[in-house]
Amino acid sequence: MPDVAPFGRGRVRRLFGLDRSGPKPRQTRKGEPLNPWTIPNFVGYLRLAGIPVFLILAYSSGDGRSTAAAAIFWLIAAGDYLDGFLARVTGQYSRMGALMDPFIDRLTVISGALVCWSFELLPRWALVLLALREIAMLLLGEYGLKHGVDIQINWPGRIGVFWIMAGIFFAMVFAGWVPVALFFFGLAMSLIATVLYARDGIRGVRAQRSVPPEG
Repeated sequence: MPDVAPFGRGRVRRLFGLDRSGPKPRQTRKGEPLNPWTIPNFVGYLRLAGIPVFLILAYSSGDGRSTAAAAIFWLIAAGDYLDGFLARVTGQYSRMGALMDPFIDRLTVISGALVCWSFELLPRWALVLLALREIAMLLLGEYGLKHGVDIQINWPGRIGVFWIMAGIFFAMVFAGWVPVALFFFGLAMSLIATVLYARDGIRGVRAQRSVPPEG
């Protein structure tokens, strides 16, 4: 059954992803089966397949500004919300989805950043900072896996990814300060999120070490 309250405003808030309190669905936790064949995961596969299409269209444009490429990028980005919504509606949570979604989000951001770098649609120093942030997130993920700690997505991270993608999208549509401002705001939120991820990861590892061994 879907992981939402049965009635009322709380159900609506959880259904639309506004209330993320409470434990993670059991099916998404470490050690659970991957369960790859679900409706939400099918959306993830489509998102993944759309990334090379986006890159081909963007690099074929000549200047990085392509309505078709921007539209594909928007669909890939919007798919992140859609697959989460479908998981909550259908109750088809899976370990595969939990692992795949952040990977596709990161790949989407990196692909958009590459296009913006190639055609100088956004300040390159900010794109370098974004790349360093993504490397830091990969290292944090490795740290968490090595120590058996799942690093939870936080709200600054969700907000940051949204506005970074918005900045990249609008940079491929028109020039001006608006795409840059959106990108800067998203980047700032993402950097805050990275600090919080690092803090939570270290706390999780310390908590595990403080638990006495069984027997």
